Amino acid sequence: MARPPAPGSVIVPDWHESAEGKEYLACILRKNRRRVFGLLERPVLPPPVAIDTASYKLFVSGKSGVGKTALVAKLAGLEVPVVHHETAGIQTTVVFWPAKLQASDRVVMFRFEFWDCGESALKKFDHMLPACKEKTDAFLFLFSFTDRASFEDLPGQLARVAGDAPGVVRMVIGSKFDQYMHTDVPERDLTAFRQAWELPLFRVKSVPGRRLADGRTLDGWAGLADIAHVLNGLAEQLWHQDQVAAGLLPDTSENSPS
Repeated sequence: MARPPAPGSVIVPDWHESAEGKEYLACILRKNRRRVFGLLERPVLPPPVAIDTASYKLFVSGKSGVGKTALVAKLAGLEVPVVHHETAGIQTTVVFWPAKLQASDRVVMFRFEFWDCGESALKKFDHMLPACKEKTDAFLFLFSFTDRASFEDLPGQLARVAGDAPGVVRMVIGSKFDQYMHTDVPERDLTAFRQAWELPLFRVKSVPGRRLADGRTLDGWAGLADIAHVLNGLAEQLWHQDQVAAGLLPDTSENSPS
């Protein structure tokens, strides 16, 4: 894969907080709640603001219990499971995210299709991992800040899952960052990992999102603010990789011809 772009060099980072950005974000919300989209559904925009859609498949990988399902739920604006249950089989979730490109000032609707598979199912059924990896555009490798073993397993995960797919985007996400006071992964280890692997690394919290006035419904706008950095990061890495693959940007990977 191409070297990751500098943060904010491809996607305008805080555009979602602008008046224009909120106009686009309104199409993925309904009455301040996140809309849930099926595999064949998409947001409806007024004709004057119709935009192109860039679709990507992402496989979420990590040890059992690190928060894969919780991460996808948080990105989709769904309730985060309070009690851990192993994901049975493969679960797919669609998340839409509008973002503005730095180079062209153009807005693109990113469609992320997350594939999450339970560790037991991956071990039991040989066809599960190939199905998750088939035509995948990105691998998201998760570890938990409260589980040292999940962090130490990252190199093995990278080799097992992405070793035979050098052109696929790879990103690392640390879950349960809100429990950082009890972390088993100190900052120096994160720095050493980033230097060794040169991969984007994001941190997410596991606490439930803020609620609306009824005390039950998740606040859609607040939830988007909590995970915007991750969705922008995904959009940035994937769009950059597409531009490199299309020959529109130079390939700066170590294996590229000089």
